[in-house]
Amino acid sequence: MHPLAFTALFATFLLASLALKLWLATRQMRHVARHRGQVPAAFQGVISLATHQRAADYTLAKGRFGLVQIAWSTLLLLGWTLLGGLEVLNQFLAIQVGDALGPVAHQLLLLAAFALLSALLEAPLDAWHTFRLEQAHGFNRMSLGLWLGDQLKGLAVGAVFGGAIAALILWLMGAAGPAWWLWAWGAWMGFNLLILVLYPGVIAPLFNRFEPLQDEAVKRRVQALMARCGFSAQGLYVMDGSRRSAHANAYFTGFGAAKRVVFFDTLLGKLSGPELEAVLAHELGHFKHRHVPKRILGMFALSGLGFALLGWLGQQAWFYTGLGVTPQLALPNDALALLLFLLVGPVFSFFLGPVFAALSRRDEYQADAYAVAQTDAADLRAALLKLIEDNAATLTPDRLYAAFYYSHPPAAERLAALQALGATPQPAPAA
Repeated sequence: MHPLAFTALFATFLLASLALKLWLATRQMRHVARHRGQVPAAFQGVISLATHQRAADYTLAKGRFGLVQIAWSTLLLLGWTLLGGLEVLNQFLAIQVGDALGPVAHQLLLLAAFALLSALLEAPLDAWHTFRLEQAHGFNRMSLGLWLGDQLKGLAVGAVFGGAIAALILWLMGAAGPAWWLWAWGAWMGFNLLILVLYPGVIAPLFNRFEPLQDEAVKRRVQALMARCGFSAQGLYVMDGSRRSAHANAYFTGFGAAKRVVFFDTLLGKLSGPELEAVLAHELGHFKHRHVPKRILGMFALSGLGFALLGWLGQQAWFYTGLGVTPQLALPNDALALLLFLLVGPVFSFFLGPVFAALSRRDEYQADAYAVAQTDAADLRAALLKLIEDNAATLTPDRLYAAFYYSHPPAAERLAALQALGATPQPAPAA
């Protein structure tokens, strides 16, 4: 392929994805604003108008912020590629370092410099999201010191674990011959499985405190549910999520014998015992339907295709020059190929988003059905209503926006499905 042809192809996909993102975002904002004045019929008597309008205002604020994010990420992508940012960084390091480092160390330096600069360029928007948007709507509980600590810890964890797998992949790219991508794919799969094992006990405690669940009534209820469902876990833990956010959640983490059940402390104060049991039963439904291993296998399959494609693209001069980068003649270009692939890959894969979102929504419906079979459907419905209200989730998303982006079914559709499975409406006092 001619470099200019690839440049045109990349620009076409970039403009198309940008136009689609902006169109979907503005559709969502117009739809939410248009329905702000009235609670949808399905929620009348359950969700108050004030709560509905709070959720609409939060969604609109996120939408406006999302437009800024879209514009900024597009500018950064263009800056790194066609406008020459990655070329300047690569040439600067080549001049400054020269042959002082070995091939792998030189390329690791390029990856590290890129990661650090990207983090610095993205930090202002992250800070704005935390301290302006989330704070304005009553969700942020982070101090500036805690936020800065999280940023530094994230960089450190990325340097240790990301640096290790990057060094191994770069070494394989240079030493394993034409089939390097097969070896790198195997290393990548092993690395991800290792992270699944290490995350609960090694990585997550760097950011949050985890304490054993102390509420004996909740503990007995949860243990009885897990025994009934044939599920075992290493322990039941409460995470200090309230240090950072007012949002509530619960999740399973870990892999194999290292699995843990984790409740946000904010969740325990909002749901009753039966409602917590129903939420946990939903999460157990994902395990019973083997959604987690299926997603892991799907991720591995896609990563295998990605490594194979990278193995081919890394040998094509037009891949570099078409994206504004001149390959080095005296040094390996594996880090350049890897960075360019990570930068432009999402532009082409963006249009597959609705497929993965639809598969995720299907899994959520299956998990809900399992929860209804194990617990009272009315409890799951009540819990979801509380979480919808607590998290200020909009009740009126745009249909196309939801189809493209939503990994969970929209609230009205999900609750209607629950009612069809046997739930009866349980009106709560309007707040």
